[in-house]
Amino acid sequence: MLKRITKDSRFIPYDAGMHDFVTLGQRIRHFRIQRGLTLERLGAAVGMAGSQLSLIENGKREPKLTHLATIASTLGIDVNDLLDQTPPNKRAALEIDLERMQRSPVYASLGLPRIRAAKSIGDDVLEALVGLHRELSRRAAEAIATPEEARRANTELRERMRTVNNYLPEIEALAQEAVLSVGHRGGALTHRTVSKLAEKLGFELVHVNDLPHSARSVTDFENGRIYLPPASIPGGHGLRGMALQAMAHRMLGHTAPEDYAHFLQQRLEINYFAAAALMPLEQAVTFLDAAKLDRNIAVEDFRDAFGVTHEAAALRFTNLATEHLGIRVHFLRVSGDGAVSKAYENDELRLPVDVTGSTEGQVVCRHWSARKAFTRTNRTTEFYQYTDTPEGTFFESTQTGTSATDEFSITVGVPFADSKWFRGRGTTNRESSTCPAETCCRQPSGELASRWAGNAWSSAKLHAHILSPLPSGTFPGVDDQELYAFLEAHAD
Repeated sequence: MLKRITKDSRFIPYDAGMHDFVTLGQRIRHFRIQRGLTLERLGAAVGMAGSQLSLIENGKREPKLTHLATIASTLGIDVNDLLDQTPPNKRAALEIDLERMQRSPVYASLGLPRIRAAKSIGDDVLEALVGLHRELSRRAAEAIATPEEARRANTELRERMRTVNNYLPEIEALAQEAVLSVGHRGGALTHRTVSKLAEKLGFELVHVNDLPHSARSVTDFENGRIYLPPASIPGGHGLRGMALQAMAHRMLGHTAPEDYAHFLQQRLEINYFAAAALMPLEQAVTFLDAAKLDRNIAVEDFRDAFGVTHEAAALRFTNLATEHLGIRVHFLRVSGDGAVSKAYENDELRLPVDVTGSTEGQVVCRHWSARKAFTRTNRTTEFYQYTDTPEGTFFESTQTGTSATDEFSITVGVPFADSKWFRGRGTTNRESSTCPAETCCRQPSGELASRWAGNAWSSAKLHAHILSPLPSGTFPGVDDQELYAFLEAHAD
C-alpha cells in the first residue's frame, strides 16, 4: 500500500515560512539589544552590512546557516536559541502578529498600506491593531463557513503537494511498472492496453448506460467488474483515464475514506496514477528533455504525443517540471466567469485565496492570461502572455475549451527567467496586475461609478450547485442507495 502524505510529513501552513523568518529576526534583535550591540557592530562582527542584518531582523531575508552560526557565536548563545519559535517578549509577539496579519489575503484585498511597527508605536496601539485584524479575519471566515471542511481539506492537500513539487515518486514507479507489465513501451496508451492491465488485475471493463448519476465509475470486487459509461464524458479524462483511476484504488490499497480529507487524498492519488500511466515517467521526461533542449516546450505538443486532453497534459507537466526539468511552475483551470476550479503553484505566483487559503472558487485577475485568452477570436492554438505582478513577471500559455456546461481555460506558467525554454516566448502580449488590490480590476473607474451608481439594476445568476447538498454515503458525493441498487441489478 502506498504511504499517504500525512499532515506531519512535510506540510507547511499557509504563512509558516514567513512567520519563521519574522520570529527568527525578532530573536536576533532581542539578543543583539540585550548585548548592547548596534546593527553596524554586530554586522561588522559577522561579516555583513548593517542594512543586510536589518533585513534579516525584519523577516525580509532568509539568513544563511553560516551567518546564523556566526551571529549566535558573537552573541554568546546557541543557534537553537535563535531558531526557537517562541517570541522573545510580549512586544515582539505583537509585532510578529501584526506582520503576519498584514500579509494575509484579507488585508491585501483592501489595498491599504502596510504599517511598520516602529518604536514610536506604543504597545497599546499594537494591541488594538492586532485585535482589529483578528476580528476582520474572524468575520471573513464566518462568511464562508458552510463549505469550510471541504475547502480547508483541499487547501491543506494543495499546500502539502507544493512541498513535494507535486511529485509522488512511489506512484510514478507503480505506474511505470504497471504499463511495462502489459508490454507498453511508448506512444499513446491504447484502450486495448488498458483492458489488458485490468485483466491482469482480475477485472473486466464493462460499459453501461445506467451508471448511478453521482458516480463516474463503479467497481464490483465480488464479480471482478469495472463499470464505465459507454462514451467519454465531454471535457473529462476519457474512458482510459476513468478505467485507470478505478484500478488505482485497488493497486494503491485504498480503503473506504475515513473523512473528506482522506477522500481528497485518495482522489489525488488515483488521478496521479492515471496520468502517470497515460504519460509514463521515462517516455514523458525523454520527450520534455528534448523539447527543453530545443527551447520549444509546449503543452499542446506534450498533449498530442500521448493522446490525452490539454488539461491532463498540463497537470502532468506540473508533476515533472520541477523534479526533472528544474522549472518552477503554476497551473490554473479557470471557468468563463473567471473562477478558479483547480490550481497549483510552486513558483511564488500569488494565487487568489480566501481567508482559509483556499483558491477554488476565487476569481483571478482580469489581466491574467487565464482570462485574457477568452477575449481572442482564434482559439485553436495556445495563447501566450507575459504578466507583471507584485511577485515578479511570469510567462504563461493558455488554451481555452468548452465543457458541457461552460467554457474554461487551462494555463501553465513559469517565472520570466524560465520562459526561454518555451514556445511562444517571443510574444508581445504583456499585461500588468496588482491583484489582490481591489483597485486593479475589480473596482469600476470613478467615471463609470459616478455615471451608473444608483441608475442600474441587475438580476444575478444563481449558482444553484452551492445550495445542493452532496449525497452523504460511504464515498463523498455518491448515493449509497443508488450505488448498491446498480450493483444488484448488474450482479447476474
